[in-house]
Amino acid sequence: MQTLTTGDIAKICDVSLRTVIRWIDRGVLKGYKLPGRGNNRVKKEDFISFLNEHNMPIPKELQKKNDGKILIVDDEISMTKAIQRVLKGAGYETSIANSGFHAHRKLLEERPALMTLDLSLPGLNGYEVIEYVRATQEISDTFILVISALDETSLNQALEYGADAVLQKPFANLELLEIVASLNAADAISA
Repeated sequence: MQTLTTGDIAKICDVSLRTVIRWIDRGVLKGYKLPGRGNNRVKKEDFISFLNEHNMPIPKELQKKNDGKILIVDDEISMTKAIQRVLKGAGYETSIANSGFHAHRKLLEERPALMTLDLSLPGLNGYEVIEYVRATQEISDTFILVISALDETSLNQALEYGADAVLQKPFANLELLEIVASLNAADAISA
C-alpha cells in the first residue's frame, strides 16, 4: 500500500500544507495519523478518489498502469497469435491491435504496461506509433518492444525514436520472454 504525506499532497495540488491538513480534519480527504508525533498520511487510492471527486487531474506518477497487460501490435495475424501464445503461456494478459490506428485506441483504453510493436504496419507505421506514445502523457511510460523483420538500421532507428528494446524476426520464444521480463523488472524497480 502506497501512502502520501501531507507535504506530498500539498505539492501535487499546489496548495499549502495547512490546507491539506484542514481537508483531512474536515473529512474531505480521508487520512490517518501516525502514532507518536501525529503526522498525517493518506492512502494513494483515497487521494486518487479525492482528486476524482473534485475533478482534479491525476498526476502521471499516480496513474495506474495495467501492470500485467501487454498489447501486441502487428498486422500479421499468425505473428500476433504466436506472440500471444508465448506471452499467455508465461502468465501475461494480452490483447491485440492489427494497425497503428487500432493501437492508439487500445493504448488509451487499456493502458498496458508494455507493447510489442511491428514497424511495418498499414496506415500509421511503427515509428509513428512510437512517437505518439512518447508524446502522449497518459501512456508515455509504456514500455515498447519493437519486433520486426526489418534490418538492423531500422531497429536502431526505432530505439532512437524511443523504443525500449528491439527483437528481430524470426526470434526464439525464450528471447522474447527474457526481454519482456527485463522490461517488467525495470518497471518494478522504478515504481
